[in-house]
Amino acid sequence: MKLRLMLWLLGLLLKRAQRRKPGFRDALAEMRGLDWGIATEDLAIARYYRMSPSGIETGPGLPVDLDLELRFADVDSAVKILRRPTQRAFLDGMMAGTVRLVGDSGDLQKLQKLLRHI
Repeated sequence: MKLRLMLWLLGLLLKRAQRRKPGFRDALAEMRGLDWGIATEDLAIARYYRMSPSGIETGPGLPVDLDLELRFADVDSAVKILRRPTQRAFLDGMMAGTVRLVGDSGDLQKLQKLLRHI
């Protein structure tokens, strides 16, 4: 339940940043959008985010056409890493096998650039 709430709140924060923060809007316009999602490996908890300069759409599940997916081994590791989402935390999680990146690592850097504005 805690992870579901965190992912839902992340969607609200992204929409709020798009409305209120010009730096976020500019960075999103530069990259012309990014479709990404977060899920546990068993897909019991999953949420996607479709971000474009015209708006942000979020919903449950994990569509197959996403640019980037962050898959966590379990709920506890997801909550631990997402509480303090530093580059080092993601790298340590990937080395330990608790985080798996599906997609291009360049998209992860774009996402981190956007999340700085939240």
